Amino acid sequence: MRADARPAVLAAIRSTPITVEEVAAFVGSPADGAVVTFAGVVRNHDGGRPVTALEYQAHPDAEQFLTEICARLAAESGLRVAATHRVGRLAIGEVALAAAVAAPHRAEAFAACAELVDRIKAEVPIWKRQRFAGGDSEWVGL
Repeated sequence: MRADARPAVLAAIRSTPITVEEVAAFVGSPADGAVVTFAGVVRNHDGGRPVTALEYQAHPDAEQFLTEICARLAAESGLRVAATHRVGRLAIGEVALAAAVAAPHRAEAFAACAELVDRIKAEVPIWKRQRFAGGDSEWVGL
């Protein structure tokens, strides 16, 4: 039984910068011995091509999808779950997805955080446009 009665889910999509510290602060509690975080960071390459920036766009219902994923995982696991995805233009090194799960023990926190990120990538309707050196671009996830 969890000693922390705070809400177990945070899910948001926003255009302002995000950090893993935000999601970790939401999920952490005195009842948990492990807080596992994930930061999906914009990298400077893809498939051997230099990337200069990414632009994320979300379906109008994307936040509802994200909320449902977080709520399902929290209900299935009994753990506190948080995820925030960024939209708009992001520079190299910025966080595009921040996720966190808190659990009494590390193994279940690691497993649940990996599952959370996999579900978000597979189910939330968010697309990215990669901008390459030289000016060309491509959409991913359409």
